Amino acid sequence: MSMRILITGGAGCLGGNLIEHFYPAMHEFLVLDNFATGRREVVDGIPRVQVVDGSVYDHQLVDSVFDEFQPTHVIHSAAAYKDPRNWKEDAQTNVTGTIIVAEAAIRHKVKRFVNFQTALCYGRPESVPIPVTHVQRPFTSYGISKTAGEQYLLSLASEEMEVVSLRLANVTGPRLAIGPIPTFYQRLKEGKSCFCSETVRDFLDMSDFLALMDKVLVAGAPTGVFNVSTGQGNSIKDIFDAVVAYLGIQLDEPVKVVPPGDDDVPAVVLDPAETERAFGWKAQVGFEQTIHRMLSWYDHHGISAIYSHLASPTSDK
Repeated sequence: MSMRILITGGAGCLGGNLIEHFYPAMHEFLVLDNFATGRREVVDGIPRVQVVDGSVYDHQLVDSVFDEFQPTHVIHSAAAYKDPRNWKEDAQTNVTGTIIVAEAAIRHKVKRFVNFQTALCYGRPESVPIPVTHVQRPFTSYGISKTAGEQYLLSLASEEMEVVSLRLANVTGPRLAIGPIPTFYQRLKEGKSCFCSETVRDFLDMSDFLALMDKVLVAGAPTGVFNVSTGQGNSIKDIFDAVVAYLGIQLDEPVKVVPPGDDDVPAVVLDPAETERAFGWKAQVGFEQTIHRMLSWYDHHGISAIYSHLASPTSDK
């Protein structure tokens, strides 16, 4: 059955890949994006993809978009994160924007509402891998605002609108513009030095994420909150070593490994057990192949920008 899918933040990495994935099934799409981090060229000029330039916290704009497009499904991918000091923007987008989009979806009787949540909602976890039942203790602007947005969304859920909130690992695929993989690739290609934070993260290949989304958008599929991850952690140093090996670089000295910053978390690895049980899904792509695929994509397409939800270092290390 054809869907009318409204994707907030649809010009970002996840949104662009979702459109490419679901497009052959003849679905209709509307992308609402303010292009703070999204790329206009990802969505412009594609038949069956309408593009609206604006913010999710623009109440009048959101209402008009829903009125005109009449979506059957909403994928809420919009998020503010690129300036960790801009709490106001984070709150407007991640909290107020989520409420506005959710309320519009309820009024228009949207069938399923899929929200993308950050794994930073857990804060500094007591155990790893982190179960979906773990207490939430976010402490950064991004984590706090995204967690508040999720809570509002879940409280607005009703029998009329099925809500799924996916707490995501580091989803790795075409147009990825955040995190250590593009950072190391770009800096090493340019002959610049790097440093690694002494942290551990989980990395999920885009193909595995899209395979789950195939199941998530099905009418009557499970609802609620789910971790999306391989369940396996790798250090940032592992990422660095993989990029060095891929590029065939010989280092003059070992890379510097530094303690995590005050706004960082030593280990974030999500436990996907409940997601695997509920959806009959399991990640299939291993760490080495995931990283190799990403680096190969950069070889062919380059890197246009790199963002981070972490504060910038005080010097170019």
